Amino acid sequence: MYLLEYQAKKLFHQVGIPILPSQPIVNLSEIKHLHIPYPVVLKSQVRSGGRGQAGGIRFVENTIDAIVAAQAIFSLAILGEYPEVILAEARYDTKSEFFLSVLLDYKLQRPVLLGSPKGGIDVETLLKHMEKVVVDSDFSPFYARRLAVKMGLKGELIQTVSSIFEKMYQIFREKDLDLIEINPLAVSPTGEVMALDGKIAVNDAALSRHRDLVELLTSSKPETSSMIFEPVIPKPLTLPKVSVIKATSGEGNIGIISNGWGLTLTSWELLVHKQVNPASGWMLSEQEGLISLIDQLTTALEQAIKSTHIKVLLINILGSLETSGAIAKGIADYFQPYLKRETDFREDLFPRATRTSFFEHQQDSQSQNRLSRVTKLPSLVVRLLGDDLDSIKESLFGLDINLTEDLGQAITTTVSLAKA
Repeated sequence: MYLLEYQAKKLFHQVGIPILPSQPIVNLSEIKHLHIPYPVVLKSQVRSGGRGQAGGIRFVENTIDAIVAAQAIFSLAILGEYPEVILAEARYDTKSEFFLSVLLDYKLQRPVLLGSPKGGIDVETLLKHMEKVVVDSDFSPFYARRLAVKMGLKGELIQTVSSIFEKMYQIFREKDLDLIEINPLAVSPTGEVMALDGKIAVNDAALSRHRDLVELLTSSKPETSSMIFEPVIPKPLTLPKVSVIKATSGEGNIGIISNGWGLTLTSWELLVHKQVNPASGWMLSEQEGLISLIDQLTTALEQAIKSTHIKVLLINILGSLETSGAIAKGIADYFQPYLKRETDFREDLFPRATRTSFFEHQQDSQSQNRLSRVTKLPSLVVRLLGDDLDSIKESLFGLDINLTEDLGQAITTTVSLAKA
């Protein structure tokens, strides 16, 4: 069973997913006492899709227009369903729109993250740019970051959208949902994001464990006085700073990314001993945990790629098997947009029972090739420890990379590439 939009946004509000100021309306008299400044959008609260095309979403500039529009919406049946509630919501200045979803795939028996950088009502364009990540083990932020990168997002948007995905997955897991969807997640000209619409499919078999969902589903009309949602604006997310050392001579074409001063300086000295000059070294710290380490790695890679004089990048990480696996995933996630890969989005992946209205159009979509390969990336030499380097190599599939667990070999390969 699906929640109505205002009910879904109540759950969004609880976990900190950004939503606009909004107010459910159950009768026309409440229009005269809106707590939201004009201009306002009025949205019919029905469970079927296609509200916009049917006339169930209207923009108004003043109270008189709002009363007329609300009366028309209350009288409008969409696929046989009349709204008992209208959601009044502030308007939002939108630069771009994304589609985000977490759903339970009964065929795979796994949760699946879906994302498209072309959200909104144009279903064909949305599906054409769809990306997916199957959550094939315990959920971690890496899945969210991987999908954000596959969507082609850059810079702070990777962090912001990943954070939204994590909060969506939190609701998905805690409430035993079949599906949670945001379409669109709007991005303003200043880079802020806002969930403009939300859809949640509740698993009927799990309702006995969630009294709050039962109350939402069985209450015919909301207590509007207690459901005026104030905006939730996420704090700006910035990548962490990383300690950097640079050669005083200004020469050198090698960059080093390593965890800790000792290993960074050791790598630097070994290269100098081989008569090549490192240009810069980035030192990562594991003191704040594995997630922070990957964020630092992203910062270091971003700075190294922007340093056009660096022709070879040595990534020398000494740590546990978990650390090595996480670093490999972090490297693959960062360089994903530079790879030329084919997106395989099968029509029969999702069972009919789990499809939303937009999935019903999926049969008309075709898988697309992701374009573009940046040819001026530095050569990559990666030294990681691990009993199973084959699995690490698989996670780095498609990258032109030299992977080894032997430091001497990593130094030799780096020197060879630098001199070439």
